[in-house]
Amino acid sequence: MEDPIIRDTTVDALERRLRDAIIGGRHPVGALLPPERELAASYGVNRTTLKHAFVRLMQAGLVETRHGVGTRVRDFWRLGTAELLPSLVLRDDAWLGEIFEVRRQVGTLIGAMAARRAAAPDVLALREQVAAVSAGADGDQVQLADAEFHRLLARATGNRVYLLMTNTLLGGYLPVRQALVAPFRDAGAAADRLRPVAEAVAAGDEDAARRAVETYMTDTEALMRAGARPRARRRR
Repeated sequence: MEDPIIRDTTVDALERRLRDAIIGGRHPVGALLPPERELAASYGVNRTTLKHAFVRLMQAGLVETRHGVGTRVRDFWRLGTAELLPSLVLRDDAWLGEIFEVRRQVGTLIGAMAARRAAAPDVLALREQVAAVSAGADGDQVQLADAEFHRLLARATGNRVYLLMTNTLLGGYLPVRQALVAPFRDAGAAADRLRPVAEAVAAGDEDAARRAVETYMTDTEALMRAGARPRARRRR
């Protein structure tokens, strides 16, 4: 029998465990999951909880359920969504490198677009967020404030797809942010890395904004990699 799941986060925990089992190959692509009653009993949950977890897995493109047939694992490499990134990162640190690569490329586009389109309220919000980063009491607060700066930067483009892409990339590494906190332990230094981005946007200088974002991304990635703490492998 599987280890019991903590009751106050039953659906969340069950979803994570099932995701891990599917991504790890315990339930191969194309295979039917065990019958609901059997699967629920193995995890120590009721079938209602299992159904809620299945809904989330379906939304992520991991499974499909057909009446009278059962729940089958889908080809998630072809049909899965970016919602899988946190689970993949938790399993394999190599995914961070791919996230960082996309983060640099998308980030520079967002910076340039924000410089072209930002309105006065956007500029004010970015400057205020730099101040919030500087005021962070600890590394975690600074890191979360830094993440919010990038959401505001994406919002300043006026393109909602950029905002959703930013949320996706942040969602890929924020679950493991404690291992990547090195660039954010010094609140003043973290704010100094963001300030050129905010000021380039304020000046409407697309080239300067692109360069400032690229510098920010390169520097923070280097610091994250240098200061990353090894994480224990997750139990299968």
